[in-house]
Amino acid sequence: MNILFFLIPKSEVAYISESETLRQTLEKMENRKYSCIPLLSEEGKYLGTISEGDLLWGLRHLNLTDSRDTEGISIMAVPRRATYKPVRVSANIEDLFDCAINQNFVPVLDDMGYFIGIVTRKDIMKYGYSLLKKRKEI
Repeated sequence: MNILFFLIPKSEVAYISESETLRQTLEKMENRKYSCIPLLSEEGKYLGTISEGDLLWGLRHLNLTDSRDTEGISIMAVPRRATYKPVRVSANIEDLFDCAINQNFVPVLDDMGYFIGIVTRKDIMKYGYSLLKKRKEI
């Protein structure tokens, strides 16, 4: 099975770019109700993932108590503690599943390292569940 079967393309995924501010990131995550979000370079390469915990510790580290102060702070000033390991589009399904065990989603990169989308753990679990249901019906 190809991992593209599970892919949610970049055009359907919320992400932040390295030029965005802490405030923009907070607003995007709040509006989408995300607990973490991919971080991309201006060229579209995957740089990592920002989590709610990263933001919380970043606010504390930067000594920010007023949300208005987050407007002038680059998201790149916030240290990332969570490591969301990406997979290449050519990875085998076992590598994808291995990453999904410990991550809410798995970033997928093309052969040049550009972010092309994500695979969610939820979609993998739904697929596995559907296979189990089919086996019981036989």
